[in-house]
Amino acid sequence: MEIYLDANATTPVLPQAREAALAVMAEDFGNPSSVHSTGLKARALVDSVRARARRVLGADTGRLLFLSGATEGIQTAVLSALSALRERLAQPQAPELLLYGATEHKAVPEALRHWNALLGLDLQVLAIPVGRDGRHDLGWLREHAPRAGLVCTMAANNETGVISDLDGIEAALAGSAALWMVDGVQALGKLPLRLAGRRIDYAPFSGHKLYAPKGVGLLYVREAAPFTPLLAGGGQEGALRSGTENMSGIAALGAVLAALEDGQTFRDAATLAAYRRDLAEALHQAFPGLVFNAPPDLCLPTTLNFSVPGLSSKLLLDLFDAAELRVSGGSACSAAKAAPSYVLEAMGLPAWQTASAVRLSFGPVADRAFIDEACARIRVCGESLRASCLAPQTTGEAAPADGVTRFVVEGACCYLLADAASRRAVVIDPLPELTGRIAQWLGCQGYALAAVLDTHSHGDHASSAPELLKALAQDPGEVDGLGWPLGREAIALGALKLTRLAVPGHTRDSTAYLLHDAQGLRLAFVGDTVMPGALGRSDFEQSAPLDYGASLRRLAEAVGPQTLLLPGHDYEDRFASTLAVECAVQPLLADVLGGRLDDEAFASAKAVLERDLALTRYQTVACGARVDGGGECTSSQISPAELRQLLGEPAAVVLVDVREPYEQRLGQVPELGARVQREAVALSGLPNAMGRWLSLPAETMVVFFCRSGNRSAQAARALRRLGHERASSLTGGLALWPRQSAASDAAFAI
Repeated sequence: MEIYLDANATTPVLPQAREAALAVMAEDFGNPSSVHSTGLKARALVDSVRARARRVLGADTGRLLFLSGATEGIQTAVLSALSALRERLAQPQAPELLLYGATEHKAVPEALRHWNALLGLDLQVLAIPVGRDGRHDLGWLREHAPRAGLVCTMAANNETGVISDLDGIEAALAGSAALWMVDGVQALGKLPLRLAGRRIDYAPFSGHKLYAPKGVGLLYVREAAPFTPLLAGGGQEGALRSGTENMSGIAALGAVLAALEDGQTFRDAATLAAYRRDLAEALHQAFPGLVFNAPPDLCLPTTLNFSVPGLSSKLLLDLFDAAELRVSGGSACSAAKAAPSYVLEAMGLPAWQTASAVRLSFGPVADRAFIDEACARIRVCGESLRASCLAPQTTGEAAPADGVTRFVVEGACCYLLADAASRRAVVIDPLPELTGRIAQWLGCQGYALAAVLDTHSHGDHASSAPELLKALAQDPGEVDGLGWPLGREAIALGALKLTRLAVPGHTRDSTAYLLHDAQGLRLAFVGDTVMPGALGRSDFEQSAPLDYGASLRRLAEAVGPQTLLLPGHDYEDRFASTLAVECAVQPLLADVLGGRLDDEAFASAKAVLERDLALTRYQTVACGARVDGGGECTSSQISPAELRQLLGEPAAVVLVDVREPYEQRLGQVPELGARVQREAVALSGLPNAMGRWLSLPAETMVVFFCRSGNRSAQAARALRRLGHERASSLTGGLALWPRQSAASDAAFAI
């Protein structure tokens, strides 16, 4: 059974809420606007739920309307406030500012900007600063409040759980005519709001954050607050919000509100705080050095936001997901954008914390068994990291790595070549962002570092090789400018041997490193000499453009058309290429290798390609000019049902798990019977197996899978580009793989 720890994003539907919704759909399905008995029963239900909501929210006065959720509530509140402000603009001391908390949900500033522009108000929209504790700067607010027309704050933050000082905010607004909206989404069922006892003008709520279905919510409007309907039409909700009422949603929300009133269904604050302490302790045990990004005593007892030094949020999310623990990197609405948390940035936290934050949140119906299981799985996640040499101060627990591991930072590639038999390793093209991680890995594995090599010198920055060697307290001995040991023809790593080949062009000192095993040449690290779909640019001050053509011919003679080439930059995750593939898509390369261009003509034609090259999508200097358009690199998707059907065909199937080892230790491979050949080849180690897969019979289906289908799609595209047309990705990965449902009322403990 999965352990769902992302309740701030959404929650399952409470069993009694499901029953209430189904009863309305099946029996009490009337339209509350109808005047016959069936309609009157529906109207009575709506009125009873509204009355219950008033009691729960402490809103015995004012208007309370049902709508689709918090976003609609925010839009309605902002439109109402700004419509009223428009009438005041011509008056003396008219408002000039619209203020919102810097850590608000994005729905708030977006609504402010939208309606401000649409209504033509041209008011200045400003973010209220917050401190390191995530709370509003009340001094700043007090200073700006007299010029404000609308102030928007949260009751509790959705990412960090920080509880706003509503009493302090109200005091800061004293003497100001500003209207005040409080986003109460995360507070419902967790905090006493006492709406009627405060000067709050608008407060939106969303049902699906507290065990009601998606698509139903509430908006509180203070008695004297201005109001403009967002939806006009049939006049439902007292003409405040037109549209036939969502009766099943309202009934379900009513059941949740009834559970809040019964004092039995939801845990009290002390119990929830104890649960959070247990989870925090498990996290500290699993991830030594972990830091919490907000003070626990200022946060909801159901939310923990943390970062682990040296571990990205993506790595942690993949790890947790493999253990069937569902957590998030922040707001679910922004999760797909893979950007640092703007909430933590507003709090002034350092970049490593904002980029690696993870949010863990549970709902107030969680029980002891649920929390204990969550803690146990968190500890297992820590054990998996230690076994993978990714946890700090870990030694001797991991199985020895063998072969090539690829790291990528903003399109730049770094390779770690390790030999398990000799316990020796070489790092090629080190990157400063990876120094700590690689040093930790080598120390944990107990590998000696044979060399740190660059494929070329860098005009805009120095090599990070000295940093890595210093981190490992290792003396490289006498080496040349690229890190190659002086006087050595080759670097031996057990049965592996690394030789070098000068290929000046991209830079005058560009070098390829050729990896040989017992069968001969295995692959080549070619830096930026040849990249997938591009040739390294040669218009830098340290370039040697007239030598480039001869270097390419020398490389072709050494490696042949089919040897895998591992590039120094890979902006589109193609992992590797061959000269045969590149000649097919790069006419300039084909012409120089085919003898149709001499070195001078090649350099001249190449210079034309390199004029006015744009920055990469990472806003870094492009190290090569794309010439193939990138359009031929496609991925074939295969659904679980299609994969099962494929097993009835005579063709062989190879099922490849491309998750990383720390995930593979926790997750299960889909069960498909004995006919399927299974492999575990992490995406970071893909180059180790690509040559072998390319030698498979053409009819063999190679199906990659991962957690979500994103990494497996990369692997399938890369292999298809290299020539194996029956490479596919399992659609949706393990997330969409059919599994036996564990849903039951007894298991409802989230």
